[in-house]
Amino acid sequence: MSETPLPAIRISYCTQCQWLLRAGWMAQELLSTFGTDLGEVTLVPGTGGVFTISCNDVLIWDRKRDGGFPDAAKLKQLVRDVIDPDRDLGHSDRKGHTSKGHAQEDPA
Repeated sequence: MSETPLPAIRISYCTQCQWLLRAGWMAQELLSTFGTDLGEVTLVPGTGGVFTISCNDVLIWDRKRDGGFPDAAKLKQLVRDVIDPDRDLGHSDRKGHTSKGHAQEDPA
């Protein structure tokens, strides 16, 4: 019986830009949310303004491509969409997780 390996997250960050704390905070957010459902979260130092996040070798965020940095809720949604699309993220899903292309509306 072969077991499927747990998901691996890789956060590459620019040391010149001093984005280690940001990368570490995002790693902490993911570990707090997904816990033992993740196999590893790896921080990879780089240069040249790099800030990318991949899940199982699927690029889910690129600072240059996507324009800046994801907030914690968006990052959790992106990871969830790769590892367990049916998972409910609770409050992280309540705000901002809408169908693609639809603007959010305030229900109040």
